[in-house]
Amino acid sequence: MSIRHGLLALLERGPRYGSQLRTEFESRTGSTWPLNVGQVYTTLSRLERDGMVAQGGEDEAGHTLYTITDGGRAELRAWFEKPVDRTSPARDELAIKLAMAVGAPSVDIRDVIQSQRRHTVKAMQDYTRLKAQALLAVESGGARERDDVAWLLVLEQLIFQTEAEARWLDHCESRLIRLSATARSAQDAPNAPDGPDGKAPAPAVRAGARTDHP
Repeated sequence: MSIRHGLLALLERGPRYGSQLRTEFESRTGSTWPLNVGQVYTTLSRLERDGMVAQGGEDEAGHTLYTITDGGRAELRAWFEKPVDRTSPARDELAIKLAMAVGAPSVDIRDVIQSQRRHTVKAMQDYTRLKAQALLAVESGGARERDDVAWLLVLEQLIFQTEAEARWLDHCESRLIRLSATARSAQDAPNAPDGPDGKAPAPAVRAGARTDHP
């Protein structure tokens, strides 16, 4: 998630101060990615250093206002136009957990998968309920319609993501069942009858077995 570009997008709508930016960012994303004021001001300082924002006086309450510069607008346009890079995916804790659970002593990976599936399905149900509420808000055409539409898009992305995760967990479970069956067949292979040429069939390679030679 790019906080700097999110703040630039909000500043393009007009001057803002730090806590105002935090509130609007969380409102736009439904607090899915909460920020603290320290993060906001640290990011603003870096943007100011890079010439993308500038301090533009104070409001009536004495808050320091920030405005976007031409350099900041150019950076924002480039961000919107450039696809999000998927060639270096972020670390996914669930994928790492399942990878480490394979062959781990005292760990039944099927229990790990089932526990995660229950959590994923519940999250999907929660997101679906929130989507229904967001749709009602959008259809009512209130003053925060822009934020409601943005939140709706975020929710739908989360729903698609959890649906894909549930399908992947089903796939992992099926994969493990097939590999387990293959491993059992490999163990039974030495006792199998000879092949049509009178020779015993070559043993199957066990999952995880080494195939290199000394």
